[in-house]
Amino acid sequence: MTHHVTVGVDGSPESRAAARWGAQEAALRNVPLRLVHAVDWPMAPAIPRMGREKVDRWADEALTEAAQELRGRHPRTEITTRCLSGRPAAALAAEALDAGLLVLGSRGIGGLVGFLIGSVGLSTVIATETPVVLVRADGPERPARDADGGIVVGVDIHEAADHVLSFAFEEASRRGCPLRAVHGWKLPAAYEYVPFFDPDNEREIGASVTRMLDDMLLPWRHEFPSVNVTTRAFVGSAGRELVQAAAGADLVVVGRHARRSPLGGHLGSVAHAVLHHCPEPVAVIAHD
Repeated sequence: MTHHVTVGVDGSPESRAAARWGAQEAALRNVPLRLVHAVDWPMAPAIPRMGREKVDRWADEALTEAAQELRGRHPRTEITTRCLSGRPAAALAAEALDAGLLVLGSRGIGGLVGFLIGSVGLSTVIATETPVVLVRADGPERPARDADGGIVVGVDIHEAADHVLSFAFEEASRRGCPLRAVHGWKLPAAYEYVPFFDPDNEREIGASVTRMLDDMLLPWRHEFPSVNVTTRAFVGSAGRELVQAAAGADLVVVGRHARRSPLGGHLGSVAHAVLHHCPEPVAVIAHD
């Protein structure tokens, strides 16, 4: 089955950037692009003077404008539009069920009507097991601290994250770009109480972690021999170090547990840090 790419559109700079990113991805995958806008009605508390007719007309105009721009850029890509009703996070998660990828702007549009207000973007990520890419608004070019471009994937060597690695390798293969796999680790807490710590122990642990990372990637290297893969294992906060390592990347890939608790879905500290502090597009991949 050919899965389309779905993009949430609300007329904001963030959603326009997401639409352009999503259109490029659809063209790379050679699949259709679907632009959607979700309206939560009634909306009187937020916009007391905007009636349903005006809201619908505004939504249609936002979708039409985005579609026209993207058809001019990608004339060979099939582009359709759809207006959704209901709670935005739930509507977008339901729309993503038959999509291969959901793309959202990483910030909302404040007090104005739109599908991405406040925490809706994060709620949508947690509510769906479809891969989600969050894209920030276009801005001035940023100086890259590690401008190797390509794909950066955060890897937890203690988790079975086949979906995360599959997505990262497929994206790198599709784009013909390098892939950097990074893993953050910490010394066992007991070492904090050792009065005379031998630095050689840290080096040995680091070498062991690097070998485990390489072993984890070995099946994917065989499956995608054309992908140039480099690895990096570092000591420190995984979230902070991943944000720094990802500077200048075309796409950052992180995982989150798909398991749900009685309190609802959980994003995870690393994914949360990357989504809030990484200016590059971030793909969040659900895994067991």
